[in-house]
Amino acid sequence: MFDQLGLIGCGLMGGSFALALKKAGLVKRVVGYSKSPSTTERARLLGVIDVAAPSALLAVSGADLVLLAVPVAATEASLKAIRHLLNKNTLVMDVGSTKREVVDAARRVLRDQIGVFVPAHPIAGKELAGVEHADADLFVGRQVILTPIERTLTAQLERAQQLWRTLGCQVRHMSPEAHDAAYAAVSHLPHLIAFALMNAIQGQRQGDEFLSLAGPGFRDFTRIAASDPGIWRDILLSNREELLAQSKCFRAALDELESTLSATQPEALQALIDQASRARARWRMSSVKQSAKH
Repeated sequence: MFDQLGLIGCGLMGGSFALALKKAGLVKRVVGYSKSPSTTERARLLGVIDVAAPSALLAVSGADLVLLAVPVAATEASLKAIRHLLNKNTLVMDVGSTKREVVDAARRVLRDQIGVFVPAHPIAGKELAGVEHADADLFVGRQVILTPIERTLTAQLERAQQLWRTLGCQVRHMSPEAHDAAYAAVSHLPHLIAFALMNAIQGQRQGDEFLSLAGPGFRDFTRIAASDPGIWRDILLSNREELLAQSKCFRAALDELESTLSATQPEALQALIDQASRARARWRMSSVKQSAKH
């Protein structure tokens, strides 16, 4: 049980975290702050937070748990705003989709206080942003990746693990570098491709007509293209080196498929499709087994 959550960022992720804590009986009071006063007030009216703070610093005053639910690019400024009220008993986490930039910012700002910070990435979300879409069950059955560093305090890491597990999450540990490399491949690149595909179709004279004929497969494939533009701009820029490396791998695979089409090589084309199909089936089976374990 935590006495007070200091919530910096009262949007979808921060709001869902606050509601999840309340539902699980893990927090007595939630004090929230957002850059936009109207967002903070909306969160209060919706019961997501109990008190609306006029500043990030006042939101963490008296808090024994702090969550940064802000864009990755805003991490450093947020930490600077609150560091004077943090102590060794304060558990500080974030929910950023990239981790190396977050950890670097925390090292610069927190310095000797870095041990209280446990970087986290819940693998959860929605296409619809905003506190009005906050969901107490958003994290149930989801993975959360913790990326502790060598100076992370063991006691704080254990508190973070227990908290996320109580919220129904499967907790995994990775280094910030390994995390960013992996999620460039399985999250950031798919978003980049979905954005590019929608733009490619819309950029054609018959784009609207093509889209009017699209079915469930197209809907499923491009769902993530509806994600919040500002949030994904920051994520892609934050992990640009790993993402560009993955984009090169994708281009090579696409070039191989295109070459078999150009040369009218049906057997080679089918072999590449079969390779992808079998890989997808193996991943699906592995995912089902992982879910069954938890």
